[in-house]
Amino acid sequence: MRTILNLIWLVFAGFWLAVGYVVAGLICCLLIITIPFGIASFRIAGFALWPFGRTMVDKPGAGAGSVLGNVIWVVFAGWWLALGHLVTGIALCVTIIGIPLGVANFKLIPISLLPLGKEIVPTNAAFAGR
Repeated sequence: MRTILNLIWLVFAGFWLAVGYVVAGLICCLLIITIPFGIASFRIAGFALWPFGRTMVDKPGAGAGSVLGNVIWVVFAGWWLALGHLVTGIALCVTIIGIPLGVANFKLIPISLLPLGKEIVPTNAAFAGR
């Protein structure tokens, strides 16, 4: 079922979301000081491309640098990315078929807001160590 949902997601939303995050990541990598944000954008692009069956968890060892980076990210990029995912998710939830895609958009909101200090893991591995 995850594969079918991922393929539908890829066609209707995932490809374009991933392209947007990759472009943002390339721009961030061109400006040397924002390379950590570019890497975070590439990580989100992979998650946006294939979200079903994966989840976001806190990265062990992430410290004050991640917190400071997340504050900067929220101010300059995170809030409008999260708002875009929220509006798109609500629009997708209008139809019964679109509800799983809307939920996937809602799942992308936390990582679009605070991407630093997080990692994306398969759903099975997220709870294996707890």
